[in-house]
Amino acid sequence: MKSLIMLVRRNTKLFFKDKGMFFTSLITPIILLVLYITFLGNVFRDNFSLTFPKDFNVSEKLINGCVGGQLFSSLLAVCCITVAFCSNMLMVQDKVTGARYDLTITPVKKFTLAFGYYISTALTTLIICLIAAAASFIYLANVGWYMSAADIMLIILDVFLLVMFGTALSSIINFFLTSQGQMSAVGTIISAGYGFICGAYMPISQFGGGLQKVLSFLPCTYGTSLIRNHAMRGVFNEMVSQHFPSQVIEGIKDSIDCNLYFFGDRVSIGAMYAILAGAVAVLLILYVIINALKIRSR
Repeated sequence: MKSLIMLVRRNTKLFFKDKGMFFTSLITPIILLVLYITFLGNVFRDNFSLTFPKDFNVSEKLINGCVGGQLFSSLLAVCCITVAFCSNMLMVQDKVTGARYDLTITPVKKFTLAFGYYISTALTTLIICLIAAAASFIYLANVGWYMSAADIMLIILDVFLLVMFGTALSSIINFFLTSQGQMSAVGTIISAGYGFICGAYMPISQFGGGLQKVLSFLPCTYGTSLIRNHAMRGVFNEMVSQHFPSQVIEGIKDSIDCNLYFFGDRVSIGAMYAILAGAVAVLLILYVIINALKIRSR
């Protein structure tokens, strides 16, 4: 345990000491927030306005709260994964610089070394994602705040689970990388494509039926929906208090992926948590297996 704590401390210090890696990880969520507000905000606002009849009056604050909730959930859903890959670059850098070889010839066990990378990556990613969440809360407070304390706590839980998922996924992929070029290529692919397959950039409900069925097998889809449900629950409660038709509210939930369906059956919030937690467990087991096979082959 002492060796594990020392490795986590060492990896975490190296991450924050590397100004380029740290500021890249920190600035990315802020840049995404600005880009989302600038470009996706108008798209989300137009889609939301088209949901209502032309003679249906909706307050500007409610519209901004709904759009802000979508932007907020999209940002966190993407950052929890992309920042994890950026934070986990230390695993590859140690291979490139030879530091990992130096660590492997010490009495430190190989599994301790592997979990040292995992825990430090999860810790640094969680810190950065919580900073991004705080910035998003400030944005929502200015445009349209409808969240409760319970919503905030649930969002933090969602972020934690997504960070665990992103860290496990990045640990498995980065395990096989051995150069800076490979690391940059993987980071570019994840940054460019992940937002689409998780429903952050465009709701999955707007994809074709076949693609929707394929994406319904991905745990990240349910992670995005969890954050979106909790970020917008206050908005939907406000709609109910203003006597919005239930069909309209359910239509909005369907259109922005608050309601997800697996081959026609609606997935409950509890099932989403089970899927995401199960995916984390499976990826962690896979991470342990590939490390065990590597040790055995040596």
